[in-house]
This record gives sequence, C-alpha cells and structure tokens, in this order.
Amino acid sequence: MNRLVLFLILTSLAFYGLSGCGNRDSSNPDKSAGKKETTDFHFSARGKVVAKVNNIPIGLDDLNQEIEIYNSMVPADSPELKISTLEKKIDYLRNEMVRRTLLYQAALDRKLDKEEDYIEALEKAKLDILVMELVKREAENIDLTSKEIEDYYNTYKDRFRAPEEISIREIVVPSESEAKDILGELSKGKDFASLAKSRSKSKSAGSGGSLGFISGEGLFKNMADAASVLPMGKPSGVFQGPEGYYIIIVEARRKGEQMTLAQAREDIRRGLTFLKQQQRIEEIIAKSASQSKIEVYEKEVK
Repeated sequence: MNRLVLFLILTSLAFYGLSGCGNRDSSNPDKSAGKKETTDFHFSARGKVVAKVNNIPIGLDDLNQEIEIYNSMVPADSPELKISTLEKKIDYLRNEMVRRTLLYQAALDRKLDKEEDYIEALEKAKLDILVMELVKREAENIDLTSKEIEDYYNTYKDRFRAPEEISIREIVVPSESEAKDILGELSKGKDFASLAKSRSKSKSAGSGGSLGFISGEGLFKNMADAASVLPMGKPSGVFQGPEGYYIIIVEARRKGEQMTLAQAREDIRRGLTFLKQQQRIEEIIAKSASQSKIEVYEKEVK
C-alpha cells in the first residue's frame, strides 16, 4: 500500500467530522450544558448525530464512511470480519469511534496539540491532504468526448483483442529417458492421444493428454516457448516442467476475440482520464516551478 493511500485511510479514520467536511444535520442536538469543553476547535458531525463525547459529535455519515473504509480493507478470504449488521455497526461506534474520541480529548487535556512535533506533523499532513484534494478536483474536471474514446479504440484496436489460444495435448513422465522412448514411438507414427492415455502421469492422461484451448499466458515458460514455434500436428522435443518431463503437440490455434467498442469503452475512459489528469498535474507543476525558486542540495543527500 503506498504512502498516500495509507495516509488517506489513517486521516479518514482519525479526523472524521472536521468543520467544513459536510453539511450539519439540522436535527443535531445542542451542546449539553455543563459538559467538559476540551478544545476550541469546532467539530461538525456529518449526518444525524449518533453519539456525542462531551463537545464532539459523531455523525451517521462519519460512521458509515469509516465502516466502508474498514470493510474495503478486510481480506477477501475473511468476509466474516466485515461489519455487516446493525449490531456490529453499533459495536464499532462504541468501541472504536467513541473510544478514539476519548483518547483524543485526553491528548488535548495533556496539551499534546501544543507540542512542536505535533504542529509540524499536522502541517505535513495538511500538505498531503491539499495535494490529494487538488488531484481529485483536477480529475473531476476532466471531460472526454465520445470521439476521443472512439479514436483511441480505432488506433489501438489490437490492444483490445484477447490473446491467441492454443489447443494442446501433453504427455508427462517422471524421467527424461522415458520421455525420449515415447518420443521415439511418436516418430514411428504412434498416436499421441493413445500414448498419453497409456503412458502419461499427468491428470490430463484420461482425456488423451488434452488441455483444451488455453492462452500462452496460462502455460509455464518452457511449454509456452515450445508451443509458440511448434508446427501443428508435430510433437515437440522433450523439455522439463513442474511435473516431470514433457512432450506436447499443438492441434489448433485460434485468434482471441476482439472486444467491441462498447465492451472497451469503460477501460478506455479510465485510461484516458488518468492520462489527461497526469498531463494537467504536470502543467500545474511546470507553471508553479516557473514562478518558484527551487533549491536541491544533492550533496547533502546521504
């Protein structure tokens, strides 16, 4: 996970409800009289207030956003860890957001926010947040026409074709000497599929060694190399692979299907948007650099 993505996650979890981050719900209750006021900083809950810790409200939108981020980080093989029920959502509110706010207020009581290290870290965080916001806004302002997408598709049409597929049969045996014996039988005209059924140790033996149609990307390197130059109907030489020693034969080749413009449109849109965004950012950097004094002390870099 890169530094900026990690920072976004941490800041979204740590600085929810900051002033100006969303509209304040008109149903939010007023501050309770006599409650502890730990800071002059104004927090504004996003959405209906679902909890309040002294002077700091927590909004429903804040809670839902945190849960969405949390769920996106849950490994695909552990779906049970996701917050998917009302009970789990309330538990997260009480045991994560409320507890974190209590710790935040305890830090303020100790005046940690006045320490120089904190102030410096906050300024660096502001730099990252503002850069992120600038990039986000530039991306939102990028428009693509249908003609641009169509022109790109027509120019690079071959890029939107699935890879070639090959119909292969294989014979796999544990020793090189046995493989060479089988190769000798094949050279005498023995049927490849019959020999695969009787001699091959691979799982494909039952189907005469057939792997069906498969793309080169689905083959291990030695097999892919052999198949790429092998004439159809001719057995390969003996080569080594993950299960032993192999002989293959290519029975057919077929070109991958061409994606239609409709199928490729969304991929093209994302790609062109990214390219335009990068171009826009480079223009901003170039303009700013031309108006700035930049000094890089390379000898000080150790």
